[in-house]
Amino acid sequence: MTVYLPTLKQLQYLVALRDNGHFGRAAETCFVSQSTLSAGLRELETVLGTTLVERTRRVVRFTPLGNKIAEKARRVLRETEELADMARAEGQPLTGELRLGVIPTIAPFLLPSMLPRLRIQWPSLKLYLREDTSQAACEALQRGQLDCVLLALPFACGDVDRAELFEDRLFIAYPGGEAPADRSVNVDAIDESRLLLLEDGHCLKDHALSACNRPDLRAEASMMGTSLHTLVQMVDNGLGLTFIPSIAIEAGILEGTGIDARPLRSDHGARSIALVWRRSSPREEEFQLLAEALRKIALDLVPGLSA
Repeated sequence: MTVYLPTLKQLQYLVALRDNGHFGRAAETCFVSQSTLSAGLRELETVLGTTLVERTRRVVRFTPLGNKIAEKARRVLRETEELADMARAEGQPLTGELRLGVIPTIAPFLLPSMLPRLRIQWPSLKLYLREDTSQAACEALQRGQLDCVLLALPFACGDVDRAELFEDRLFIAYPGGEAPADRSVNVDAIDESRLLLLEDGHCLKDHALSACNRPDLRAEASMMGTSLHTLVQMVDNGLGLTFIPSIAIEAGILEGTGIDARPLRSDHGARSIALVWRRSSPREEEFQLLAEALRKIALDLVPGLSA
């Protein structure tokens, strides 16, 4: 008896449609025509003997079984990629493609120094970067869309291993002339009515509030900034004060402003920058090499950092 099995290409089409919810966009991500993707999915349904997707003019709706099979297909594709990664890792480390996620409160401050040095150290490495919030990056990591993520801890990122790189101290940024005379700022001295924070989805906001351990800050602070650069401009225009990590200050985010920054005096006044990857990944040795390189780059950028 001949048993026909799904092909990897058909599973890729199914997962792409599940992620995009649209035949056209799914076809674009797979670099095929919409008719090719649609035909491949029909062949998959024929092989499995069941309907996976209900098709209408406006809506793509997966059947309950279709959802289950799409998630299983995602795991199969991820494990297939790990087979190739395992073989490559036995040869020269950090060659070929590597998909790295970086959160927005790290990317613009570390990447300009990081990328040129990584190219020199591993010229055969094709590093593809994706900037996203911690939650979105961790979800992409678990789906197999990213190989590793550079983020700030603590943050629940699922079943991952990690290499902590350095401690990134938090500072309080004041409009020019408003900073206290003390060399550091106690959490009790923060005026919650003037505090500006990043909008929800940015883990720096949670790290800062956790460092302060003051529930009133969460209730009273204005959460409106879409980026650290936006918050810096607001503070420079006298609209309030905010938290800035040390790597952003060392990278020059305050240059050209009149802002004064003071380190936060707290038992938890720093976030831990780490590289994380799926615990099942066969590329752990490569990620440890990458983490060591990133640690050295960061320490060269900010000599006062503690590893």
